[in-house]
Amino acid sequence: MLGYACMNLTLREHEPPLRCNRGMQKKTWESRGLDYASELAVQNFADLYDILRWNVDHDIYFYRCTSELVPWNSQFELTELPDYDEIARIAADCGRLIRDNDVRFTFHPSHWCKLASESADTVANSIRDLEIHGSWLDLLGLPRTPYYSINVHIGAHYNDKEATAARFREAVDRLSPAARKRLTVENDDKEGLWSVPELTEAVAEPLEVPVVFDYHHHQFTSRGLTYREGFELAAQTWNDVRPIAHYSEPAQLYGQDARPQAHAEYVSSVPDWLLDGADVMLEAKSKERALLQYRDGTEPAVGTS
Repeated sequence: MLGYACMNLTLREHEPPLRCNRGMQKKTWESRGLDYASELAVQNFADLYDILRWNVDHDIYFYRCTSELVPWNSQFELTELPDYDEIARIAADCGRLIRDNDVRFTFHPSHWCKLASESADTVANSIRDLEIHGSWLDLLGLPRTPYYSINVHIGAHYNDKEATAARFREAVDRLSPAARKRLTVENDDKEGLWSVPELTEAVAEPLEVPVVFDYHHHQFTSRGLTYREGFELAAQTWNDVRPIAHYSEPAQLYGQDARPQAHAEYVSSVPDWLLDGADVMLEAKSKERALLQYRDGTEPAVGTS
């Protein structure tokens, strides 16, 4: 099945807009604090339910949620929120909708989540971030399995890949089951960073953490493997859980002046073998519109932006 990430552009244009990423700047957090964070969290969970309902109504059963679901959650426990009971009630409704319709629901924390950092503070903050995502999935009532994944990158090598991998493994071992059992790791988009075979050897085999295959990234870290070979190697790390793969096309393909890593607005040709072997997250800038256009069989115009 196909999925999309975070923002639903169609619902974002509604009045009022529906979105689940309401946040606030540090200055606002310091002035308005827990009460406002709680208010925003209620709105985010309520809109998440409507987004999930829209997805199901449009036969979309794979969705990556924003990591801004509960603003400033690193500064408090969920149960401290004044509206916690209301948030928990809406979250239970969301979880029931997810389970009843077999929706695959995932997270992808930001690039600031660096479990292999040389900084102890950065590692501690990263662990905290993953624990927060795990607590949200628990609040939704979803099983602790990579079917409902929390996906990360190693994202750096710190001039010593072996030591970096060791730090990553040590950090993973510090995670609680809520985060640890849902963790996945993805190949990177720079030649010197982490490829599928490197992640398989350094992470998947010793830790049983599945590898998410990013099709677009593989061109930068192929290590001599074809796209299909890279995917099949990653797929073997998922054991009894259906793999996740990411698919996007370069913006340059549509005539845009952009970095090779930049994603296009739409996609035109997801390989059949990828669709057969994995649930595919489309990382296209046009979000659900790209998914619907691809599924309807219409081709994006060259130069579309």
